[in-house]
Amino acid sequence: MESLDLLANNVANASTGGYKADREYYSLYVAPEAADNDSLSTMPVIQKQWTDLSQGVLQTTGNPLDLALSGKGFFAVQSPRGPLYTRNGSFQLDADGTLVTADGYAVSGTGGSTLTLDASRPTKIASDGTVTQDGTVIGQLEVVDFTSGAGLSKQGNNYFRAADATQPPAPASGALVQQGGLEASNSGTADSAVRLIGIMRQFEMLQKAMTLGSDMSKQAIEQVAKVG
Repeated sequence: MESLDLLANNVANASTGGYKADREYYSLYVAPEAADNDSLSTMPVIQKQWTDLSQGVLQTTGNPLDLALSGKGFFAVQSPRGPLYTRNGSFQLDADGTLVTADGYAVSGTGGSTLTLDASRPTKIASDGTVTQDGTVIGQLEVVDFTSGAGLSKQGNNYFRAADATQPPAPASGALVQQGGLEASNSGTADSAVRLIGIMRQFEMLQKAMTLGSDMSKQAIEQVAKVG
């Protein structure tokens, strides 16, 4: 059921820009009575889930405020709950001309600044995140990275938060900003369909095992009742 929940969420976000799929990490459960008997079977259980941060396909949109990242890294944004990070570069301008996410969170520039643009002037964003209008530098996007995926936790709406506030992210090295495009989800509908079939077959197998065990217990009780 846990695997099915993870898979259902991945399928639901198959068309969400920059979405990172959740996967499960398995461990083995050994019953207490089987601890000293290797011949007894063990059962796989989900020990924890992890997020697949591999890059999705980059798709061209032609919108100058749509941005994609090639390589490891995240756009930093400012929310009422503190800094958040995302791979979804579907940005826009609010009424004041501030570059914001679809949820209205200001996109961070280097040094924690915000980027205010003139909607009537063409905007050019270089691969290093430098934003210019008519040759004038407006600022630079803050693109950061973490030493490992364990430093991130999902916050919903395709955002991440730093798991340890005492260890801030570092500037991303090697990440390139691509203007006029968006990163697609990396969940993969074909892969999800195959996994769904596997999970359903495993579910049916466990159901049959439970039914068999129940029948065996019932027969054992009936046999004991016949003694004497």
